[in-house]
Amino acid sequence: QVQLVESGGGLVQAGGSLRLSCAASGSIFSFNAMGWYRQSPEKQRELVARISRGGFTNYADSVKGRFTISRAIAKNTVYLQMNSLKPEDTSIYYCNANGTVVYWGQGTQVTVST
Repeated sequence: QVQLVESGGGLVQAGGSLRLSCAASGSIFSFNAMGWYRQSPEKQRELVARISRGGFTNYADSVKGRFTISRAIAKNTVYLQMNSLKPEDTSIYYCNANGTVVYWGQGTQVTVST
């Protein structure tokens, strides 16, 4: 059983930045990929960014050029640097570990005000 603990969410003005962290209780290198998803009320959970075991990244079109996913393998931590935030980025952000078993964190709220 792996636990994922997100942190770094909060309230920020439009144009601002936040950095989310996801600390795993086990080795993140054991997973095929780590990712960040987000879900707003009445919407489906959507992929924001993903990093594979080999270090390849992909992003949702809506965040390309503004968000960056990275990892610190030795710390078993994945990050999401979010710049130029927009009100439409307001959501609960979830960390995901995708392997033989899929794990989810509890989520962290990001609110972007106008």
